[in-house]
This record gives sequence, structure tokens and C-alpha cells, in this order.
Amino acid sequence: MTATPDRAADRLAWARAALGDPSLTLEPASSDASFRSYWRAHANGGSVIVMDSPPAQEDPAPWVEIGGRLRAAGLHVPAVLAQDLAQGFLLIEDLGHRLYLPALDEASADALYGQAMDALLRIQAGVDGASLPPYNHAFLQRELELMPEWFLQRHLGYTPECEEWDVIEQAFTVLLHNAAEQPRVFVHRDFHSRNLLVVEPPTDDPAVLWNPGVIAPGLLSPGIIDFQGALYGPLAYDLASLLRDCYIAWDEARVAQWAEHYRQRAQHAGLLDATVGRDHFRRWFDLIGLQRHLKVLGIFCRLWYRDGKRGYLADLPRVLGYVLDVSRRYPELADFAALVERCVGGRDITAPAAA
Repeated sequence: MTATPDRAADRLAWARAALGDPSLTLEPASSDASFRSYWRAHANGGSVIVMDSPPAQEDPAPWVEIGGRLRAAGLHVPAVLAQDLAQGFLLIEDLGHRLYLPALDEASADALYGQAMDALLRIQAGVDGASLPPYNHAFLQRELELMPEWFLQRHLGYTPECEEWDVIEQAFTVLLHNAAEQPRVFVHRDFHSRNLLVVEPPTDDPAVLWNPGVIAPGLLSPGIIDFQGALYGPLAYDLASLLRDCYIAWDEARVAQWAEHYRQRAQHAGLLDATVGRDHFRRWFDLIGLQRHLKVLGIFCRLWYRDGKRGYLADLPRVLGYVLDVSRRYPELADFAALVERCVGGRDITAPAAA
């Protein structure tokens, strides 16, 4: 969302006061699919980030509280250097420019995903999520309902018939039951290549930790952002978000190998019962990923039609591909896959619907 002139002036004035530099300037640091925005400032020979989170739209308090939990467990989230929660301004550590997305390629993927899964295992084993809001049936159901509302009806102009609604509801029931079967853990909810950063050591001296104040050495990389929406929910959700990323896709055999390796590590860490075998976990992983991708189809369309952010439409074919691939894999979802294909037809789903 575009800030008002008054908001921009207030943000700049606050940053100048916080850094003690009346000539400080701000430059855009990254975009966000919300009212939140990030601005880079150069000061004292380095750079920091000003996070602008208007309290009426995006309360910054959860970001601070959840970030504290992650940091205490040794995860690399941005340190808070100054804050004014009433105005919604925070001065935070700059984790740099190296998002996972452009850094990922055939040669780097194993190492980068290995680090990301190290971080995810630490989150699930070491960060208390039980006091977070539950990622429960009602919440998951609301997310699923975004797909028929914004993707089918608003974007494709397709209103399902009564019997087609039955197919949709039956598929949603399968996904909700799958989610309910899984162990509960801290769930980031957007653990993917645009919210993970490659962070290089600030020094060659191993005695100097990136994370002062944390007793146990932390993980330097990846840097983790956009965690403020964390909930307490299904264990396989963040893994599916990472490995079936809405912004980059990998060969299915490679994804399956990564997921199986994580299953084994999760069992070793006591997060999974020993009876949860490869096929059982694969079903959890597939179907919670399908829930996420159905939600994303709706959200990406809503970002355009409601919020004026068209860029996400370009990613719809990849997300739709995940939806169809997984749905076709399970007999109880075959009718749903056929319905989605029928709704899409031969449309170019990257093109906005006529006004």
C-alpha cells in the first residue's frame, strides 16, 4: 500500500531522530504483500532497516514478540535496535540483499535448503508455539475458502454449480482431516525463498558471534523474516512451504528426497512418532502443501483485485501446477483435480479478468 505523505514524513523524522542524523535519507528495501514496508538507511558506516508497520493495519507487537522467541532459540532474525510501537516504527538489523530466491540454482540448492531445514528443525524443536493462536480447522477452512472466492469466481469468472460445490467441499474435508492428524508445532506460515536470506559471517573470527546476548551459538544463515503471522499448527506446513515454493519449483524426486531426509531428522529430534513412515509423512506433506497452494491461488488474485498488486498473477501457473499434480496423485481428490482443470480451461491465468 502507498503511504500517505504525512506517514512518509513521520517515518523519515522518526528514523532521523533514532539515528541522530538530521540529513538521513531512506530508500525502499523490499516490498511486502501487506501494509508493512521496509526502508534502508545508511548510517555510521553501515546500513539498517526502518520497518514501517501502521498499527491500525499491521500491529508491530507480534513481530517483536515472535522475533524474540526465534532469536532466543538461536535463529537469525533481525535484531531490534529501536522501536516506537505506538507509531509502528522499528529500527532493525539489516540482513542484507541476498534473498534465497535469486541465490538458488542447481549447484546451490542442496546446501541452501540444508541450512533452511537446519533452521526449521531448530524452530520446531526449540521454539514454544503452544501459546500462539491455533492454526486450527476454522482458520484453515477460512484460508481454503479464498480459492473459490478469488480464483474461481473473481479471476476466472466461474461460479461452480451445486454439485461442483460438493466436490470442492469434499476435497476441503480431506485436507482439513489431514491437517488435524499432524503433530502441532510453531508454524512460520511463509517459510520460503523470499523470506530467507543468505547471510555471510561479519568476521573471520569464530569467537565473534552474530547473535550477541544469546547463550547458545545461533545459526548465522539463513536470516529469517516475515514471521509475525506465526501460529501453532501442522508440522509439515513450513516444510511444504519451503520445498514446494510458490516462486521456484524443483524436480519432484529431489523434493521427495529432501522431505524424506527431514522426516528422519524430525523423528530423531522427537518431533515425530517412530510409526510415521515415509508414505504417511509424504501424504501429510503433500496435502498440507495443497491446502497452502489453494489458499495462495486466492491470495495472489486478491492482491490484484483488492489491493492493486498485479505482480503475483505471474506466479499463478506454478501454484496451479502444484495443485493439479498433488490432487491427481490421490484418488479421493481426482474429481477435484478434474473440476479445477475444467474451470481453468484454456485461459491464460496470468492475465487479469476484464473489469
